[in-house]
Amino acid sequence: MITAVELRPLKTSDLDAIEEVERASYPTPWSRSMFAGELSKPSGICLGAFQGEDMLGYLIVARYVDAWHVMNVAVDPATRGRGVARALLDKLFELTGDDVERGYTLEVRVSNHIAIHLYESLGFVATGVRRGYYTDNREDALIMWRDPGP
Repeated sequence: MITAVELRPLKTSDLDAIEEVERASYPTPWSRSMFAGELSKPSGICLGAFQGEDMLGYLIVARYVDAWHVMNVAVDPATRGRGVARALLDKLFELTGDDVERGYTLEVRVSNHIAIHLYESLGFVATGVRRGYYTDNREDALIMWRDPGP
């Protein structure tokens, strides 16, 4: 686990750092405008994990009628395996814990066993598959769900 990590809402001034982590994390990264769009939505939750001035990772979550949709979570490759993604998700659950109307959903590559294990340890369960979901290689996505509450 990393010490002295600050979790805070993301700002547009964080876009350069977000893009850097995104490009290092995904073969088909989101565009800057996609991130800017999510940051501008008052209903969503966009959190960053920082150590000093350095961004370690981020979490982008959209609020829908029946669910909080974890749309993007990424951790700088040099910082992976140290609890940053877990801390971001725990903060999401803390911020939304009173919302008994919405569960949580996300998609994850079927080959991303480390992420799937993390999500399962946080109470997510596999509920289906989106065939050919990822545009870079047509890999399937596992749909995962977590019920509202603790």
